Amino acid sequence: MIYLGADHRGFELKEKVKEWLEEWGEEYEDMGNVKYDPEDDFPDYAIKVAEKVAKGGGLGVLACGSGGMVMVANKFKGVWAAEVWDVERARHAKAHDDVNVLALPADVVSEGKAKEIIKVWLETVLKKEEKYQRRLDKIRKIEEDNFK
Repeated sequence: MIYLGADHRGFELKEKVKEWLEEWGEEYEDMGNVKYDPEDDFPDYAIKVAEKVAKGGGLGVLACGSGGMVMVANKFKGVWAAEVWDVERARHAKAHDDVNVLALPADVVSEGKAKEIIKVWLETVLKKEEKYQRRLDKIRKIEEDNFK
């Protein structure tokens, strides 16, 4: 399951993401905003997505103007979010860092680029080499120490 969240600046991109996920046969749930509202606040939708992902419920894709939703998502234990601007960062985020929430800055990432980024991120698998696992274990330890 892929959980989607966007504020007003990411709303149009989120709507396109839904089309792409349907095209690719991916299940998703739209966590809002479900309508364009220029007065909404990005933390409200980042929270909804992060809560679902933190419970082990899948992946998340967030869209706002600057990618700031990543700050909110990373406040949740078990959520590893990254702001991604290009395909190589998407591949690296998943393969090396096991990122489970992707944050897209809609003001600077075109629809075409966003589609490529999401597709690559979804298709990339975590590398199993010891050095990557060691690094991720250190991050898990930080989470355990700080989310008691």
